[in-house]
Amino acid sequence: MSNMINRRINLYPLSNYTFGTKEPLFERDPSVEARFQRLRDEFEKIGQRRSVEGVLLVHEHNLPHVLLLQLGTAFFKLPGGELNPGEDEIEGLKRHLTETLGRNDGQAMDWDIEDTIGNWYRPNFEPPQYPYISPHITKPKEHKRLFLVQLPDKAFFAVPKNYKLVAAPLFELYDNSQGYGPIISSLPQALSRFNFLYMNQPEK
Repeated sequence: MSNMINRRINLYPLSNYTFGTKEPLFERDPSVEARFQRLRDEFEKIGQRRSVEGVLLVHEHNLPHVLLLQLGTAFFKLPGGELNPGEDEIEGLKRHLTETLGRNDGQAMDWDIEDTIGNWYRPNFEPPQYPYISPHITKPKEHKRLFLVQLPDKAFFAVPKNYKLVAAPLFELYDNSQGYGPIISSLPQALSRFNFLYMNQPEK
């Protein structure tokens, strides 16, 4: 029980990881309007959309950083995406992580999905999402679950050419929904229950 109360997560230095590029990864929808129209169409056919996102952590100078995908100058997102009907959440997240950041040389990475750190709900066919289900909403249109991913001590990430992979410190995310949106800016609170161990072995 004490292990569950005092959860330990190993964080490795950002310098332990190497980054390459691969072909661009484009969104399924050409516009925000198209995205919500597809959500509306699919909701009528298969019901609530299920999405998963991964929180990948590294450290610089013993400060936790979250790896974020940056598109353009001001849009940031966590790696992840929609699940297929009936798809397992863990397997679906591993699929998205491989599609987004996995190597393109055939060597598969064994993603270690560690824990659930948040649930967010989209009550309507609109952008706002909340970490709870509103009392007057009987059927949220989307359920998004966030998972903590335990990274290995070293790894190679292949980043789609149309994205940048950036390491954002928790203090920059905290209370900064204007810059990162409500979900990413809430990560410092969600992660504060973990006991981070800063592993400082040098890169070999």
